[in-house]
Amino acid sequence: MNITRLFDRSEWLGFAAIAAILLILFPSVIDIFRLNLVGKYLTYAFVAVGLVLCWGHGGILSLGQGIFFGLGGYCMAMFLKLEASTPENTSIQSTPGIPDFMDWNQLTELPWWWEPFNSLAFTIVAIIVVPSILAFIIGQAMFQRRVGGVYFAIITQAIAAILTILIVGQQGYTGGINGITDLRTLLGWDIRTDSAKYILYFVNVILLLGVVMIAQFVKVSKFGRLLVAMRDKEDRVRFSGYNVSDFKVFIFCLAAAFSAIGGAMFTLQVGFMSPSFVGIVPSIEMVIFAAVGGRLSLFGAVIGALLVNFAKTTFSETFPELWLFAMGGLFIAVVMAFPNGLAGIYSTYVKPLIARILPNEQKAANAAQATKVPTKALAE
Repeated sequence: MNITRLFDRSEWLGFAAIAAILLILFPSVIDIFRLNLVGKYLTYAFVAVGLVLCWGHGGILSLGQGIFFGLGGYCMAMFLKLEASTPENTSIQSTPGIPDFMDWNQLTELPWWWEPFNSLAFTIVAIIVVPSILAFIIGQAMFQRRVGGVYFAIITQAIAAILTILIVGQQGYTGGINGITDLRTLLGWDIRTDSAKYILYFVNVILLLGVVMIAQFVKVSKFGRLLVAMRDKEDRVRFSGYNVSDFKVFIFCLAAAFSAIGGAMFTLQVGFMSPSFVGIVPSIEMVIFAAVGGRLSLFGAVIGALLVNFAKTTFSETFPELWLFAMGGLFIAVVMAFPNGLAGIYSTYVKPLIARILPNEQKAANAAQATKVPTKALAE
């Protein structure tokens, strides 16, 4: 597919605007502390983009995306912790070659499943593969039995709770409730310095823009149109000869991979990973990011992750006792006023205005609508 056809003209303008804001404006006007906060917020946008495909277009509501975010983060944290545990980086009180929390729990040698994480190449592959395999197992078990809707959401929520309990309970192997902390270097490069935080911010933004491009490719492809048809009329898609469960498994695994990349970047930018990012509460918050931004819009997912987390930080700093109520009120207000999220404002008011300014935009919109007719006919 020609890359210029991924977006229509107004969407390319939106993509360019977001890229300019993230790559040029924010680094120019925000101090390093706040810029690192923005980078942290953007790691959640990876999850929100995956939810747009999985939930918004596929109709698969997962309340356990924190599972995959956490797994990606833990894979990266394991590599960084092993590097921090080398003899030259280890204090006299701890055993060289194993993480400090293992030493505190009387473990004398590294578990076999930690050994491969001494390799950065293996770690990068594991960040994608490990969450995807778990998502594949969950998807096959659920979708082959046609489990969906509220039941699937509750099951993913339960899995998130189980994984949190498992991580906390295995303190000697996972760091327990404290997680994996004191992460310092990446191949000898100190990730705690201001210059490193700048570089990691740009890497994070570039990866996020790449994920948005991949998601848009899926969205505008035939597979993306089938996703929408499955969401609206699943039985009719199945009766048309398509294997609905395989489509669901694939999009669920893709959303898991996106979430894992975000988790790995979170670990690099924040410097730790703990079970508090795996459980039920963070998973529900991730759904809120997509809902507020617009569960049908990739750009809305990015904006929603930024705005909700900015509001969360602002409320918690200004009203530490009331910020949860303020966050809940903000979510209710946005959803009631704009059922399609903040992206609905763009599609309702801004996009028609751009179509008037750019005459060819209306023709492009009509052509795009024409390509959706087969999907609509399939659904009806």
